[in-house]
Amino acid sequence: MDNPVLKPIPFTERRSPITMALLWLTMVTSFPAVLAGFAWYRQGIGFNQLIYCSAISILLLLLYSVPACELGARTGLGYCALGRTIFGRWGAMLLVINLIWLFVAWYGLTAVLMAQAVINLFHQHLPLIWLSVICALLMSFNNFFGFKGVANFARFLGGPVLIVWVGYVFLKALNSPVVAINPHLYHPTNVYALNIISSFIIGFAVWGNEQDYWRYAKPGIWRSMIPLMVSFAVGQVVFPMAGWLIGRASSGIDFESTTAFMSNYCFGSIAIIGLLIITADYFSTNDSSLFGCAAALETIKPLSHSLSVAIFALAGTFVAALLSLTDMAESLSAMVSLNCIILPIPTIIMLIEWWLRQQVFHAETSFDTASDLATLPAVRWTAIIALFAGLTVGIATSGLIPAFEFCHFGICSLQAWLTSIVVYILLRVYEYNKRSIITI
Repeated sequence: MDNPVLKPIPFTERRSPITMALLWLTMVTSFPAVLAGFAWYRQGIGFNQLIYCSAISILLLLLYSVPACELGARTGLGYCALGRTIFGRWGAMLLVINLIWLFVAWYGLTAVLMAQAVINLFHQHLPLIWLSVICALLMSFNNFFGFKGVANFARFLGGPVLIVWVGYVFLKALNSPVVAINPHLYHPTNVYALNIISSFIIGFAVWGNEQDYWRYAKPGIWRSMIPLMVSFAVGQVVFPMAGWLIGRASSGIDFESTTAFMSNYCFGSIAIIGLLIITADYFSTNDSSLFGCAAALETIKPLSHSLSVAIFALAGTFVAALLSLTDMAESLSAMVSLNCIILPIPTIIMLIEWWLRQQVFHAETSFDTASDLATLPAVRWTAIIALFAGLTVGIATSGLIPAFEFCHFGICSLQAWLTSIVVYILLRVYEYNKRSIITI
């Protein structure tokens, strides 16, 4: 157990709530949230619908995020380290693989989004693919300094810059004149609006591996709840609201030119200021994605952190080159839908196991030690079955697969989470009663 990723973070190295709030702010606040609000206005979603649908989504986020962050803070262990005991050897490998491919995809997508923003800011016909590659490579720099580099970038640059930018964009949008509203604009039902808004907010703000970052925080409900509430309010309420207000103040903008219009609106004519803002924004997001990938790999293979970062920086660069040739809107939509399903379900199963041990089984087993893979069974079927049950329901109801369009209803992430909870509790209690003792 010489691998530092498998050991709890000492309390002397834990960060303050302010640092964690600024870090999380950079992880859930991004320019695509403004674009989402803009798109929601174009889809006919009203301002009142936006407000209460966002409020419901944030409440669901907190119900998941606070326990998930507390799990990391109380145990000092990360996502894949905690998952070993619950899922077994091959189950742990599955968690690592899922986290890596999804975060590498996010890394590449974010690099392309930044490259597109740079092109729109400077109005230069630069090749998107090469600019995306350059951005992807540069975005890996902070991670070579470990969590310290990621946290300090968010604390001293990313967080403060985003707070100022969010305030500026929101106030500008609030004071923008309203253009004539198209009387033929379709107004969706409240259920449809909740489906659209919650899918984006939850998908964009849920990371799934919250433990990898909050293991560096001090435990305490309010120490996690307040930073989370502030970051969600800024990143997933104020920003989309600003986008909606901008949409109300504009007319005749087709979807293809939305990004360019929004870049000019949000950053003005001073391109260098816009470059500073998008650098703080997108670099912070990819800092966290790359850190999560490296931490996941290091739980399986004890490589140096620098080597892990280099491997995934190159992988993310390759993905960025590929995504630069695709439809960005469809890529972003698919990533958001998958993100709120695939990674959070294992965390939810870990939380349910933690609760069962304390409240139902009254077990003394501690969660603050990562199990040695050699001592674990190949698969813990109770957790694996619950995982795939949740994944099946979530993906089927997300609308991602055309053949299952008839299943597209409700909030796919919530339905997936509840399915995994119910299945795991039933199977785990049955297992416990059958064996009479806890075997893990």
